[in-house]
Amino acid sequence: MPKVLVSDSLAEQGLTVLEQAQGLEVINRPGLAPDELLKAVADVDALVIRSNTKVTRDVLEAGQKLRIVGRAGIGVDNVDVPVATKRGVVVVNTPEGNNITTAEHAIALMVSLARHIPQATASMKAGKWEKKKFQGMELYNRTLGVLGAGNIGRFVVSRAKGLGMKVIVHDPYLTAEAASRLEVERVSLDELMSRADVVTVHVPKTKETTGILGAKQFGQAKKGLLVINAARGGIVDEKALLAALESGQVGGAGLDVFVEEPPPADHPLVNHPNVICTPHLGASTEQAQINVSIAVAEQIRDFLLKGEVRNSVNVPTVSPEQMAELGPYISLGEKLGAFQGQLAQGRVDVVEVEYSGAIANLKVAPVTIAVLKGILSPVREHVNLVNASHIAQEIGIKVIESKVARATDFASSVTVRVKGVVDRLVAGAIFHGDQPRIVRIDDFMLEAIPEGCTLLIHNHDQAGVVGHVGTLLGNAGVNISRMQLALHESRGEACMLVNVDQHPDESVLAALRDAENMIAVQLLEL
Repeated sequence: MPKVLVSDSLAEQGLTVLEQAQGLEVINRPGLAPDELLKAVADVDALVIRSNTKVTRDVLEAGQKLRIVGRAGIGVDNVDVPVATKRGVVVVNTPEGNNITTAEHAIALMVSLARHIPQATASMKAGKWEKKKFQGMELYNRTLGVLGAGNIGRFVVSRAKGLGMKVIVHDPYLTAEAASRLEVERVSLDELMSRADVVTVHVPKTKETTGILGAKQFGQAKKGLLVINAARGGIVDEKALLAALESGQVGGAGLDVFVEEPPPADHPLVNHPNVICTPHLGASTEQAQINVSIAVAEQIRDFLLKGEVRNSVNVPTVSPEQMAELGPYISLGEKLGAFQGQLAQGRVDVVEVEYSGAIANLKVAPVTIAVLKGILSPVREHVNLVNASHIAQEIGIKVIESKVARATDFASSVTVRVKGVVDRLVAGAIFHGDQPRIVRIDDFMLEAIPEGCTLLIHNHDQAGVVGHVGTLLGNAGVNISRMQLALHESRGEACMLVNVDQHPDESVLAALRDAENMIAVQLLEL
């Protein structure tokens, strides 16, 4: 009989789903200490957690029978997903259980901030009646700038419209068709900052979005802008926000999240008179906790008793037999997608995936999904191999899948073309030992390992460029682990894909871009 260990507090309704399932043994032990967890997980098939349990390498290695980890909530930062994947442990979450709750919290922060409700409440509790001091701002007919139109952002849009607000959205992946359905205006980030009376953030925290609202953006804003962040700490630059509050450029901020959580007692934003804040309560409602508890319990039950996988963050929903054949191509597809996603530089309208050779005879849908996951992950939170196609459809990306039975230069190859702000082509193949390789970038042919921190360098084919790249990186203490070169003779251009052991800082990248004969330098994480 499969055993399920529940190591964090789960709503009673979720426990009931598991306990009433025929054929499961449920062990409910919330609050286990780390050493106790290592013992308790040794002979269980499933582990159900929330945010308190840390599913580390040690936990995963101790769980010799562990097959699935279910997170009641969205974030899986407390799970070592790469190790879980390596050990064959499925990791699932509940990405839709608290979308409405989080959106409502953002709206609550906005209304409370506009009308000084927390400050006025504190004043009255202190025995004061300061009516004139707390004159607020009417939200009707004001312009709300929404940064990110994913699931939560869309709920915020609909609720803001109910308040009579004008809504503009910045989301590079929101197509004109999707914007029309939402009845919003797509704008650049600069325009959003210059027009909005209130800005609310609903993007994932990635390399691209960290600090996306900083000193430059606040300098472009209307004086007195209100800023709401109920997404992730660090998306709004805290130092820049404090400076803008002090100067009066930003009139107030409503914050549910911080870079450091809990923030220190003397945190200047927490103590600022024009900031209202809550301790990461976006998903903290009774309904949301019930929803995610039931959802994760149903996923665990159906996986253990029926073999069904839903909302997995690390494996596709395919049978073991399919995985044996498709596994290497799924890995390759995600690498090609990640490559394209970081090259896209904005909106993607069309993704074309072409399969050539032997792979054309397989059921390649999971590979296409893996490509989409790679493309969308830099700009969408919680993209996985189950929801990638849905998200692509939702934001208006057209996906074209084609097969060519004849082989090209390889027995099987996968080519990904992306059309949008820029049009790019990347192709890959599987080499001996199930090793993925990038074999083409636009018109350049090469054989490169897509792994780790990588520099894509496009330059004029002139003597000394490769040496200069090596010297610049070496002087900065950046070690080159691999380098692959390609040449386009008729154009007199070359391409380098350089794997490095650590991230070069911005000054090194700037020096590379400014070097003689350089056309473009991009830093990728593969």
